[in-house]
Amino acid sequence: MKYAFGIILTFAFVFLSGCNVGPDYVRPDLPISAGDGFARGGGYDVNSLDIDFRWWQNFGDVVTSQLVEKSLASNYKLKAAAASVLQAQASYEEAIGKQLPSVSYGLGYNRAKTVITVDDRAVSSLSTNYSQSLSVSYNLDLFGKLRHAKQSRWDEYLASQANRSAVINSLIASVVNSRIDIATSQRQLNIARRVIASRQRSLEIVERRYSNGRVSSVDVRLARENLAAAKAVEPDIELAIALRSHILDILLGDTPGTIGSLPETLADLPNLEPIAIGIPAGLLDRRPDVQAAELRLKAINENVSVSIAQLYPDFTLTGSYGFRSQNFDDIFNDDFNIYSLVANATQSIWKGGQLRANVRGAKAKYQEAVYNYCDTVLNALKEVEDALVTEDKLQKKYEYLQVQFAQAKKAEELSLNRYSLGLEKLLTYLESERRRINAENNLVHVKGNLWTNRVNLFLALGGNWTDNKNIEVENNGN
Repeated sequence: MKYAFGIILTFAFVFLSGCNVGPDYVRPDLPISAGDGFARGGGYDVNSLDIDFRWWQNFGDVVTSQLVEKSLASNYKLKAAAASVLQAQASYEEAIGKQLPSVSYGLGYNRAKTVITVDDRAVSSLSTNYSQSLSVSYNLDLFGKLRHAKQSRWDEYLASQANRSAVINSLIASVVNSRIDIATSQRQLNIARRVIASRQRSLEIVERRYSNGRVSSVDVRLARENLAAAKAVEPDIELAIALRSHILDILLGDTPGTIGSLPETLADLPNLEPIAIGIPAGLLDRRPDVQAAELRLKAINENVSVSIAQLYPDFTLTGSYGFRSQNFDDIFNDDFNIYSLVANATQSIWKGGQLRANVRGAKAKYQEAVYNYCDTVLNALKEVEDALVTEDKLQKKYEYLQVQFAQAKKAEELSLNRYSLGLEKLLTYLESERRRINAENNLVHVKGNLWTNRVNLFLALGGNWTDNKNIEVENNGN
């Protein structure tokens, strides 16, 4: 018996010393290193930035902050992502349990009748047995199959957390962008209503001049057509506001039509602070979707080791101790104790090439994940580069539009005064008014695009240039 225990202890020592099989994880080669800056970058030290992670507060708008906080508490996609984290956590805990000994207790009662033939006569007998036993089974995991499986589940768990962070970032960006879209449309609606009022006044001037015989009926018809065209624009903008509000309702976890009319505190979007374009590309390591892609890559690499370990024998140690007797009171008596100790080594000899095919499949899946990870990184770089170049070009366009609007507004004022004095044709005034309206709408539209692009930049960088651990999300039990 002592000899058997010595063999078992030897097996246990081998287990504790470890005998891992399979490849170690090495990050794939990427076309950019962590210290490189983006293509449109300068020498700016991003670490000198002092920006709070709650970047949406740059709007200075209480409503925007309230909308973001409500979405973080009520959005269903975010709750689903939180539930996914719990699933991954449970799966990891299950993998931990498989590494631990399995312990079971049994209490049995058996009553049996047997029949034997004696001198051509059937003789029956009844027997009763009571038993109790405690069994322990332990997989020695000499080749690391269970350890690699546990590590794979751990990486999947971390990936699910990173995915939840990505959902948070995307949700915040969507809420803020919806707020920007609605604010931009509200500003355009105000412009449209001012245009209606202006054209109403213009019509009154034209009708007065017509009644005095100073203009023809053509001018009256044109002025009335101009007013009707301005009024036709208003329903389109109101429709756009309603549809965008429905999108915001969904983001907030409400039924469409709940939010109603938002305060127009963002009707005039504030100017943006200059961006630090020397942001190092290494910050993409903190972008949640990039983190999730690499963590899944690590998990798949661990699964390669699991498939390789399946080529080797499984070593299992099983022991049991208990009592068995025909009398119930004796199952607690040491004179009736029973025990067993079994060490098993199981090796598959022939499975039609399934095990080696699993290894090849796991390695191919890892290569696929490598390429997907590299593609994710490249797309992340592209999104940042796109946002940087878009900001640069939109800022220049905005400056030109400011000049255009100022000149168009002055031309409209002059042409209206000249028309009132009979020195200019109505068509000249109408054309100058049209140019001023287009310039003002374009100015509002580009301002909204600038803010939307800045939001996209925050999203492309994983939230901000600083750490994103300051966000607290209420999951209502999830």
